Amino acid sequence: METLRKIILDTDIGTDVDDALALTLAMKSRQDVDLQAVTTVHGNVELRSRIALKLLRLAGLKNIPVARGIERPLLMDRPILGWGGHEGRGFLTSKDEALNPCEQHAVDLIISEVMRMKGELTLVCVGPLTNLAAAIIKEPRIIDNVKGVVIMGGAIRLFNGLNLPYREHNILCDPEAAKIVFSSGMPITMVPLDVTFKVYIEREDLERIRAVGTPLTDAVASMIEDYLKIVKRNYTWLHDPLALATLIDESLVKTMNMKILVETRGEYTTGLTLALPAKQNDKQGQVKVCVDVDANSFRKLFMERICAR
Repeated sequence: METLRKIILDTDIGTDVDDALALTLAMKSRQDVDLQAVTTVHGNVELRSRIALKLLRLAGLKNIPVARGIERPLLMDRPILGWGGHEGRGFLTSKDEALNPCEQHAVDLIISEVMRMKGELTLVCVGPLTNLAAAIIKEPRIIDNVKGVVIMGGAIRLFNGLNLPYREHNILCDPEAAKIVFSSGMPITMVPLDVTFKVYIEREDLERIRAVGTPLTDAVASMIEDYLKIVKRNYTWLHDPLALATLIDESLVKTMNMKILVETRGEYTTGLTLALPAKQNDKQGQVKVCVDVDANSFRKLFMERICAR
């Protein structure tokens, strides 16, 4: 396995804390991950961009561009889902209004970077897939020039007894965009709820993170604590960090090749992801779907990286 993966993180950071934790894991894994840029999607992308920029600054990273992406779903006829109203609360201050994302639009940044680093760049998409779908529409050549795409999204509900939702948030936010991406033929790894619901962080982990004593870890611990209060739980799932971690250590997950179809027109099933057996000559049917995870090994890797000095 390669020791360094060049990535762009495409994220709806700021609502669920797991996006911020995925970005932190990327920043703390520079021996494995070379973060080229961050792009934001869905809802108030300006605010999301400031959250990402502040986390980067707290880590001492000032040269990684953050670009605003598309606020509304691709067809612009669906509501913006999941905007909690707490985004940035307790983290951003009035001083952070001076944090400005780059002028280049996220879609253009994705296209330009994929084409500049042909065959070298992996897109890690941990939010709705609107930016990537628009990039495919605008410049189809990225399909053959991206190294890979890792998607946190969907649920296949085939290999475990978890009581899973039949629709997952990132796909439901923009099912048309998801349909474009999954049918594109890009080399995709899908990290669905089937595995992400097996990995989580608990309130008791916060003291270990706080003990590191850096501005970044102090901020991360506070963000986790605030989110646990919002959701009224003593734990929260690490959906997005697991997606990022599949690039750090592929052995954390077991995968199977499948064809993923996205429902866009059902009265009750819009946003559902349907997994079908892969056919050998069907390029669109070669999505690597994570079907199991070594939860203990992932947790060990995650906590060691987050708490590294």
